[in-house]
Amino acid sequence: MISIKDLSKIYLTANQRIVALDKVTLKVEKGEIFGIIGLSGAGKSTLIRCINRLETPSEGTIYVDDQEIISLGKKDLQQVRQKIGMIFQHFNLLSSRNVFDNVMFPMEIAKIPRDRAEKRAKELLALVGLSDRLLAYPNQLSGGQKQRVGIARALANDPKLLLCDEATSALDPQTTHSILKLLRDINRQLNITILLITHDMNVIKEICDRVAVIDDGAIVEMGKVLDVFSNPASPTSKGFVNSVIGNEIPEELLHLSRSENNQSVSRVIRVSFVGASAGEPVIFRMIRKFDVEASILFGNVSRIKDTPFGSLTLELIGPQSLLQEAVDYLRNQGLEVEVLNNG
Repeated sequence: MISIKDLSKIYLTANQRIVALDKVTLKVEKGEIFGIIGLSGAGKSTLIRCINRLETPSEGTIYVDDQEIISLGKKDLQQVRQKIGMIFQHFNLLSSRNVFDNVMFPMEIAKIPRDRAEKRAKELLALVGLSDRLLAYPNQLSGGQKQRVGIARALANDPKLLLCDEATSALDPQTTHSILKLLRDINRQLNITILLITHDMNVIKEICDRVAVIDDGAIVEMGKVLDVFSNPASPTSKGFVNSVIGNEIPEELLHLSRSENNQSVSRVIRVSFVGASAGEPVIFRMIRKFDVEASILFGNVSRIKDTPFGSLTLELIGPQSLLQEAVDYLRNQGLEVEVLNNG
């Protein structure tokens, strides 16, 4: 659905050359929910604005649904944009129009016949759960309701691609959850590809299939969300994952040495469980098999989209050779194991 290669965006001022995007390359498959996460100023908003051509890239290529869009003229670009829906952080509703007319607005611009447009608007407002608020004005709506209107409006022209620019960052956690659930339902029911940008790893965890981590204008990691959570490769990714599952271990625990004789050592490890393995007594089996002591320092279990995901931090005590065999055993069970120290 989206293919980007070597995309760069450079801003030139009188005194500076600012590289907002640096050779970005990524692909978004049709029908998936793809997340782009980064801190403020990382380049994620610039990237999404290049995809809908609100910004013109300095170099590189962008294909949307097999259509190269950077070289398009104004008329052809307008036709492409009609198949790209956009959801904004601050809703961008027209305050002088009621809910129904806000959803009608893009169809008026596209010159869709009035009867068809009215039918479509009612169907979309039913889809987002606002059939009873058609005549309400934006100032009469909650933040979540405003965003639901924004989603309905973004779907008005039956787009193939939905771009979400920090669509939940202005909402409270409960409302965020309901909006993300709605986006998942829309993705499944309408088979619309969704590309969202966010600074919140919880959003990625809840609905995305794959994620790209952007830092200082460049993609530093990309892959399935489960893979990034279970084994983040870049410092930026590790920071985002830690913000969700609290994997940071106090420094003093990394230097524990509770062994009672010279034959035993202490090793702190982090074990990640994905899917069915989250419910298996793997740690218990390891302790019985290798006769090592294990103390739980930290652990949690949550879900990444529809898959259980758990992380457990343990201190293992025993002979060096047995500890290595125990770690190898866990890895052979298909678990991700990170050794945090070697006592």
